Amino acid sequence: MASPSDRAPLAEQVEELLAADGPLTVVAAGDPVLRGGIEPYDGQLDPGLFARFVEALRVTMHAAPGVGLAAPQVGVPLRIAVVEDPAPVSDEVRVARGRVPQPFRVLVNPSYEPVGPGRAAFFEGCLSVPGWQAVVARHTEVRLRALDEGGRSVDEVFAGWPARIVQHETDHLDGTLYLDLAEPRSLSSNEAVAERWAQPVPDAAAKALGFQLPG
Repeated sequence: MASPSDRAPLAEQVEELLAADGPLTVVAAGDPVLRGGIEPYDGQLDPGLFARFVEALRVTMHAAPGVGLAAPQVGVPLRIAVVEDPAPVSDEVRVARGRVPQPFRVLVNPSYEPVGPGRAAFFEGCLSVPGWQAVVARHTEVRLRALDEGGRSVDEVFAGWPARIVQHETDHLDGTLYLDLAEPRSLSSNEAVAERWAQPVPDAAAKALGFQLPG
């Protein structure tokens, strides 16, 4: 467990963040907090402050809007993330990407491992890399282990788009951005994706931009 002297700076940092009303500021790529020094959560925040911080993450994720947000993305180096996806997509996209609604979840100290060899590649974005998307090949199914906001164990298998969200947010807690895993030639502005590459799968983008999709 963290000592009182370890707890105080992070708790004070979170209190300062929460002093302002409204969504928190999302940290952009280039800030060192996104790249390391992220501590396992072991009670650095008292229960009331933890609950307020989780709510602030939820509000910030919704306002962005996004389907996940990790604590380092608001400048707090703790292994905490939130996810939620109402999945407002067409049936064609839902089937192609395995995108189904996900309820609001709090993930504390999450880790994942692949289930089976399957991989799928789709355009992906990040609130900390605003304005851009790139194709990332990820495991199609993963086993997530974590704690929830009440300290209860989570051990669950996710598939399709929910598995992608889990991987993306957990990677943040390991200092990894999606760009580290992306196909470099696929990097596209949000406008280019909307105008050219909005198909359910990125086959056309791969052919036109010159990169290989897995399998």
